[in-house]
Amino acid sequence: MGPAGSAAQAAPARPVEEVDLDSLLALVADTLGYGCSFEPGGATLTLSGPRTIEVRLTGLRAEARRRSREDWPVLVSGHLSHALATADEPFDACDLAQAGPLLGTRVRFDDGLDDGLVVGRHLAADLVEVLTVGHGAAERPVRPEEAGCWPVTAAQALELAAGNAGGGRSSVTEADLGGVAVLSLDGAGAAACLRRLDEHLPLPADGALVALTGPATVVVHPVEGIGVVRAIERLRLFAQREFERRDDALSPHVYWWHDGGLALVRADLIAQDGQVRLVVAPPPEFARVIAALAVRSDAETPER
Repeated sequence: MGPAGSAAQAAPARPVEEVDLDSLLALVADTLGYGCSFEPGGATLTLSGPRTIEVRLTGLRAEARRRSREDWPVLVSGHLSHALATADEPFDACDLAQAGPLLGTRVRFDDGLDDGLVVGRHLAADLVEVLTVGHGAAERPVRPEEAGCWPVTAAQALELAAGNAGGGRSSVTEADLGGVAVLSLDGAGAAACLRRLDEHLPLPADGALVALTGPATVVVHPVEGIGVVRAIERLRLFAQREFERRDDALSPHVYWWHDGGLALVRADLIAQDGQVRLVVAPPPEFARVIAALAVRSDAETPER
């Protein structure tokens, strides 16, 4: 066997899945008006046509392995279209050295959010902390194929982003909601500080009620007495009004913050007999806190 034959024998055969993914990439590139050529290792491809763009494939291949083949056409089309749309960004989101300092998080209401197109984690049942890259008007969600190129896990990237957000400035002001004292945490990315809220505000051991009126504002009521029951009502009505009024409002609900986590305090507005009343169903652990506060309040009330 000659040298050429030995080299061919030594070259490992590529997995069928990678070959099929490359064929799909070439097909989608053609529909977008581009030709493509693959780097020998398969880590990148170069689109050539109206412009020349290098596209990283490491994260895409990892994402494809996690999905069924039926998802591949949409995945590949989204990846190449996104690469073309972001070609003029002043950073390479697939390079953690460039993207790391620009990472941030934003809280999104998980109502119609396509989790397959973002990197994130749930803060509560209906709230997602989404990983972003960029700043100001250029800030956008990170796609899983981009994060898949990094030498860190998605959870580690989110912690890095949280550290970036922690360096931002915020202000705290006192306010009154119908007789209920609240604190307003304001500043760019205030909602992204929810996991570390006690680093920004002095909070008691029982935590706080939280309303998210926008990405830059978190309204907080410390849980310190039985007045928390009234605070739930005031915050719920306030959150609902803001949600209906503001385009950037995050949620119409009230949450209990405790030990770095959020739990939804279900408080439904029910119309009955021409009146609207609030029906509250707190999570079990918070219900125990309220019961303990009620007992404490009764013990502190002097007998007449």
